[in-house]
Amino acid sequence: MTITLRSAALLASGLLWGSAVLAQPSGARGEDFIYKVLSGDTLLDIANTYTRQGRNWSEIQQLNAVADPTRLPIGKELRIPFRLIPEVDAPARIVHQTGQVQVNGQPLERGLTHLKEGDQIRTGDNGYLTLELQDGSQVSIPAAAALSVTRMRVFEGTGLIDSVVALDRGDVESRVSPEQTGVGRFEVRTPVSITGVRGTELRVRTQDGQAHSEVLEGRAELGTRQQASPTALKQNQGAAVARDGRIIAVAPLLPAPQVSVPQRQGGRWSSTIEPVPGAQAYLVQTALDPRGAMLLSRSTTTDTDIQFRAPRPGTYYVMVRAIDSHGLMGPDTIRSFEGAAALSSSDGEPIVSGSGDPILLTEF
Repeated sequence: MTITLRSAALLASGLLWGSAVLAQPSGARGEDFIYKVLSGDTLLDIANTYTRQGRNWSEIQQLNAVADPTRLPIGKELRIPFRLIPEVDAPARIVHQTGQVQVNGQPLERGLTHLKEGDQIRTGDNGYLTLELQDGSQVSIPAAAALSVTRMRVFEGTGLIDSVVALDRGDVESRVSPEQTGVGRFEVRTPVSITGVRGTELRVRTQDGQAHSEVLEGRAELGTRQQASPTALKQNQGAAVARDGRIIAVAPLLPAPQVSVPQRQGGRWSSTIEPVPGAQAYLVQTALDPRGAMLLSRSTTTDTDIQFRAPRPGTYYVMVRAIDSHGLMGPDTIRSFEGAAALSSSDGEPIVSGSGDPILLTEF
């Protein structure tokens, strides 16, 4: 995939936490890593930690107009050029795969454990893939998506990731730096926007030339070629971007809908959604885990009576979120339900009846 916003990288951004945390790496802006000063920090220490060369303190001093390299204001944001930071490759581990998934134009091989920088990923209409980065961050790729892993590295000696995903079509959902130890850079780039994060649960989606970004936890910043500076997105806030890079809306996300306890009806389960004011539709997903990293199905509906299925024994989860008039999606309501045993073919796929329902073992 060709990244159409390379020149807009200067608008890319990282999360700046408003409260003290154990580590102060604060993401990226353009081609600079951002570090927020802690008590006792000196430029020499920072240069040694991140660039592995103490002599780089003078360049960092000049870039940030620091008067005294030994007396840094606590909380000051320092820019450190990525070109000064040594990095090593850090392939992403595959933690979930189901359905049709292609890597570099070929079906994803069973037994393949990692994907690397430069890989191109395509998911089919029933394909789902979740990757885990070296710091424990997870990136889930739902069905009908197309993206490239532009960058997949880690800062040498620190464990901080430097990851860039170029999303051409569809969605990615990420949980970045789950331990809140910070991130060197994590960006999702679409043809019209760049969203950069740290310590954030983020969704980015592009379809029909538009892009949507939604922040579930933490904060993020959104850059487009129409803006002179990035737009900050807070928790439970999203933004919609038009084809030409204009931000159509920055709005609070709709609340999680109320969903009734799933009831089994033959080979299916059903629930009722209490209508959410302002909702134009609902996204319904099923997964093997409550965070949605192991997705099995996904569909959009305007009906508040929903049906879903799980053809095998075990605990499943249905996740429902409301979609507003801008196409922004709110947080999920999650309900668990128990799957049922069904007849399966030799390749493990459920055998279905003429109506498309799995044939349950209890029917024999």
